[in-house]
Amino acid sequence: MLSKCYSGAINGVDARMVEIEVYSQLGTSQFAIVGLPDTAVKEAKDRIPKALKSQGLALKKEYDVTVNLAPADVKKEGSIYDLPIAIGLLGASGRIKNRHLDEYGFIGELALSGEVRAARGILPMVMEMKRVGLRAAVVPADNVEEASVVSGIDVIPVRVLQEAVQYLNGERTIESRQTDLRSLIALQSEKLDDFADVKGQDIAKEAIKVAVAGGHNILMIGTPGSGKTMLARRIPSILPPLTVEEALEVSRIHSVAGEAKGGSGFVTERPFRAPHHTVSSIGLLGGGTHPKPGEVSLAHRGVLFLDEFAEFPRTALEVLRQPLEDGHVAVSRAAAACDYPSKFMLVAAMNPCPCGWHGDDEHHACRCSQNQIMKYQSRISGPLLDRIDIQIEVPPVDAKELPKMEPGESSAEIRARVLKARALQAERYRDMPGVHTNADVRSRDLARVCCLTDSERDYIVSLIERLHLSARAYDKVLRVARTLADLDGREAVGREDVYNAVSYRRLDAEESRFWV
Repeated sequence: MLSKCYSGAINGVDARMVEIEVYSQLGTSQFAIVGLPDTAVKEAKDRIPKALKSQGLALKKEYDVTVNLAPADVKKEGSIYDLPIAIGLLGASGRIKNRHLDEYGFIGELALSGEVRAARGILPMVMEMKRVGLRAAVVPADNVEEASVVSGIDVIPVRVLQEAVQYLNGERTIESRQTDLRSLIALQSEKLDDFADVKGQDIAKEAIKVAVAGGHNILMIGTPGSGKTMLARRIPSILPPLTVEEALEVSRIHSVAGEAKGGSGFVTERPFRAPHHTVSSIGLLGGGTHPKPGEVSLAHRGVLFLDEFAEFPRTALEVLRQPLEDGHVAVSRAAAACDYPSKFMLVAAMNPCPCGWHGDDEHHACRCSQNQIMKYQSRISGPLLDRIDIQIEVPPVDAKELPKMEPGESSAEIRARVLKARALQAERYRDMPGVHTNADVRSRDLARVCCLTDSERDYIVSLIERLHLSARAYDKVLRVARTLADLDGREAVGREDVYNAVSYRRLDAEESRFWV
């Protein structure tokens, strides 16, 4: 007897349907799985009979079973096919009376006890099941919060195989779960650090506000203890909330990577990723034998914070060039070729030399030779530095002055200005697909977006030539200038905006006190 149901397979951060065909006939208990299964899928023939027996569902007669996973030319990976194969086998042997199994999708690994274990990649698979018009998705109970954000399809949680069988036979009622996305995003459960705690560093805080308002990359360079990490860790408190569409994008990536955390399993806040400087290029970019998203993709629509920037391996830093420029990562491996989104805001912090005190002769003497300083700074290549819109110095704050300093702007005040600037950008770019912030604007649209006069354009060129910056830097300056104008609520970019935008690239200039 033939039975058919559906499951899913992950391809990058998307999913495709997998048709599970199970054919059984009286025989000698042979069990074959075909359709390009990997080792974990093949091992289902050992797990499923034990799980059926533990749940009191063992077949009373001996059957020869053939399971076909279609399409046959797509590699099937992981143990998520245990549940659909078991359901198909019970349907083919007559233990499940439901004649519409092909209207259901099933995902889950089976323990030998018959427990249905959680799986990664639930969200994109349920989204695909909805797209193709399936009636319901039967998922592990531990994944139901994540899956239930998909509307338009019944999401049925099960803890053990017996529950799924009883539900399909009409012997048990299991209520479909549905979670309201907007209410999830509106909840702010975590108390974030506040910029009001940071005394001094007004220039650095202003630069960070500009970076967040326009989605610009930023590099902070300064001596140890100047507050670079403290500033960076407070960026989440001024980030705009995720939109529903962005939250779905981010959650799909984290689901595929097995990074979905929290009660809902759904990402409700912009990611803030801070990998250690020993991370490999694969850890940053993604990949592996069975490709998974890396840190640049897990930071999609959020922040990638690289502390001790110059301590990262040169090979790891150089892989950042393409995602910074294109907003996505193409990973090609023998097992698969995947494309992961990676539109993130890069926040980097570094010391000016190996000992950390170069440029701070007033408080500490630098112990590094000129050659050591040059070698240290050269770890950040010119092409990579060129892709960072804002580069600022973070000088040390005199400890004697700290008690006298008043608290600065709070995160709530800064966030209000950021949201106002982002609202202007949302309105401006509503007819430009893929453009959300000033940092996303295409080069061909910059002149129109900035409303530059000929004299202002000549002024920019003169500044760029004086600093010996590249053509890419010219575009970066215009984007930052556009953000400065937005923060002030002005439609046209002025000469002062351009000057200030150029001043945020001081590390490109020879007069920087930190640069050799």
